[in-house]
Amino acid sequence: MPLRKIGNAAVSRLIVGGNPISGNAHSRDLPYVSSLMRRYFTDEKCIETLHICEECGINTAQFRTDSHIVRIMDKYWKQGGKMQWIAQIKPRKPDISDIMNDVRMAFDNGAIGGYLQGQVADGLVQQGRIDLVQKAFEYIKANGSIAGIGGHLLDVIIVCEKAGMEPDFYMKTLHRGDYWSANKQPPNDNIWSVTPEKTIEFMKTVNRPWIAFKVLAAGAIHPREGFKYAFENGADFICVGMLDFQVRENVIIAKEILNKTRNFSMA
Repeated sequence: MPLRKIGNAAVSRLIVGGNPISGNAHSRDLPYVSSLMRRYFTDEKCIETLHICEECGINTAQFRTDSHIVRIMDKYWKQGGKMQWIAQIKPRKPDISDIMNDVRMAFDNGAIGGYLQGQVADGLVQQGRIDLVQKAFEYIKANGSIAGIGGHLLDVIIVCEKAGMEPDFYMKTLHRGDYWSANKQPPNDNIWSVTPEKTIEFMKTVNRPWIAFKVLAAGAIHPREGFKYAFENGADFICVGMLDFQVRENVIIAKEILNKTRNFSMA
């Protein structure tokens, strides 16, 4: 996989996401899928998947901060793994003390960077608590190499830019909205990028690395379509949750699309 820099870190353009490994499946009306993921991804399967990612040139994982992930990464690194960990900071309560606890856990256990998770930042921005978003970002930055901010809502990015914040990267959802379940009502865990066109236009004005996530709308869009849409519309990186048997195909597809879009630059 080609690489690009985020701060001082060289990061693969395809990043492996952590929802499947953590058993957090966006399964719409299929309630058993998260449980299935937790049973499939034993510690051994998690570590095997990380090694496959590394063999295929993916050098960075975006995983949540909890004891499960800390245990997995510790075992993986002790087996010689070299994957970088960007930590998702999602505290139980959106207050600065819990955020600080998560940040300390991440960096005490080997994370190279972190970001305030999208749902947390969404809620704080909606409450007008940009001050907490900024404090979280500053605390992450003070402890790690790179620090970012995530958002499902475009308003998160807009507010942070207006406030003059300077994160090393943004995590922002991006996918088309024309797949079959996107507009089902009432919403049931079925759509994550509700303003893709506005996102694309605004992100053209943002001079910071953009990691696009939910690019497959949690499995509703094929990688050939989802990766192409993200890279062609300005994403510098894409973060994708993958099963072990999907990794090689996803890497091949990502490299083909980057080649075709002349967007293949190395760090």
